Amino acid sequence: MFLKEPICALCGRTIPANVSQSNHHLIPKAKGGRGTETILLHHQCHKEIHATCRESDLAKSFITIDALRSHPKLAKFIEWISKRPPSFLSRTISSRKK
Repeated sequence: MFLKEPICALCGRTIPANVSQSNHHLIPKAKGGRGTETILLHHQCHKEIHATCRESDLAKSFITIDALRSHPKLAKFIEWISKRPPSFLSRTISSRKK
């Protein structure tokens, strides 16, 4: 039986078994999201979300995958990362620290 590889909810690329993946709480745990819905992401995509958005912004304005995809910096990241293989890793720099 052949199992399909999971798909990253942010970038839409497959997540091969040898690639790190993580669950993203749509409502951050620190903002009351413990036990709420999560989405499966490439670890790289998950790091980019948290490097781009503050927890408070995630809790207020980015509680759906569509809202995350519409964030200007994340939309640019998605366009860039979608041209890379699913196993691609790069350094994530927090825009909040620039």
